[in-house]
Amino acid sequence: MSKSKISPYHQYLPEIVETMHDGLVIIDPRGRIVMVNQAMADLTGYGREELIGRRCTILQCDACEGIRQKDGNGWCRLFDTPGGKKEHIRCEIIRKDGGIVPVLKNAVLLKDAGGRTIGAVETLIDLSEIEKRDRKIEELSRRLPTEERFCGMVGRTPAMRQVYTLIEKAARSMEPVIIYGESGTGKELAAHAVHRLSRRRDAPFIELNCAALNEALLESELFGHVKGAFTGAYRHRMGRFEAAHGGAVFLDEIGEMPLTTQTKLLRVLENKQVEQLIKVRQD
Repeated sequence: MSKSKISPYHQYLPEIVETMHDGLVIIDPRGRIVMVNQAMADLTGYGREELIGRRCTILQCDACEGIRQKDGNGWCRLFDTPGGKKEHIRCEIIRKDGGIVPVLKNAVLLKDAGGRTIGAVETLIDLSEIEKRDRKIEELSRRLPTEERFCGMVGRTPAMRQVYTLIEKAARSMEPVIIYGESGTGKELAAHAVHRLSRRRDAPFIELNCAALNEALLESELFGHVKGAFTGAYRHRMGRFEAAHGGAVFLDEIGEMPLTTQTKLLRVLENKQVEQLIKVRQD
């Protein structure tokens, strides 16, 4: 890009740098700080005049190899890095008041038109709030398994305790159970809890959404069918009731089931027997 094309924008660079929320520092080849933006001063707690002219080691970044060597003569290995770039380095710096600040650092060498290194620019993103949230999430994650739970359900209100009592009562029964509730209130969780607390806990738990299938497919899924029972029935198919033998079947959205299928389901529940769909022969 020609100098004439750069010049109109170059004069606005100081203002652009000052709009950044991330700390920015430019160092010369000797590691001396030659420029910082206000965000960098705020991040470190130093005034700009306190930083400019000082070695970048004043920040005591734990990712700096020179600092880790603790020989007093170490120097930034960025200048020896192939490509002259380091990205997404999580590290810590020490503020003027001694506080430790976690940051995400990106650094790149600056070169002149002849390819000679004239310094480096680094940006530091303050991760304090992010790490604070991470610690809170970690703390809650550790506490959650120890909190009072009921078969994966969390809640201690009187209403929830009443639900737990009803679930325990239903689990002791061998009779069919109907679970009422608006969409998204946890009917499936309640069904799993009933199964887990019942004597059938080691047997299968089979689910079926009754609203997702038409009448013919729904009956086939529920009761199964023999080969040739209807067009497309190329093989014998086990129904959900048969698959859940000894366990439990959870029928979601049962109110969407066609009335004719509800009648057949009622017969199954009353007689405790399942009849598969069969082929009706016409002579």
